[in-house]
Amino acid sequence: MAKFRFELQAVLNARLRAEELQQRRVAELEASRRKLEDGLRARQARIGESRAQLRGRLMGAIDPSMLRGQANASLAGMRDAQRVVLELAGIHRRLQSVMAELRAASRDRRAVEILKERRFEDWRREQDRREQAELDEIAVIRGSRRLMETS
Repeated sequence: MAKFRFELQAVLNARLRAEELQQRRVAELEASRRKLEDGLRARQARIGESRAQLRGRLMGAIDPSMLRGQANASLAGMRDAQRVVLELAGIHRRLQSVMAELRAASRDRRAVEILKERRFEDWRREQDRREQAELDEIAVIRGSRRLMETS
């Protein structure tokens, strides 16, 4: 029996590779995003702990140099958290861009797959038509042999 051969299989393979590349890029950015978000949560927790410690030290005798050091550490933590928020915003923008590219790559791949499916169905119908024609021819030959044998 004949085997279906899709003439544009190389194009489909290239589109599959392009889509997989975009999926990897999305996964990498998602991992970076999760890492930054986890780091941001940790920094926010440290800032909260630092504030709680500072409140606890405001009772009794107050050491100005300790307060200044604590305030500087708190400000440094807040600056660090703000830097992470900016990085996170950049990753979100890149992630949106890469996801749009992934959608385009998926759409391109799917277009070729639909073409392949249609061509396969056309090929299948043609195979069925040829098989039916061969069966009809065999039936005609048998019928003519029977006529010749009975005559």
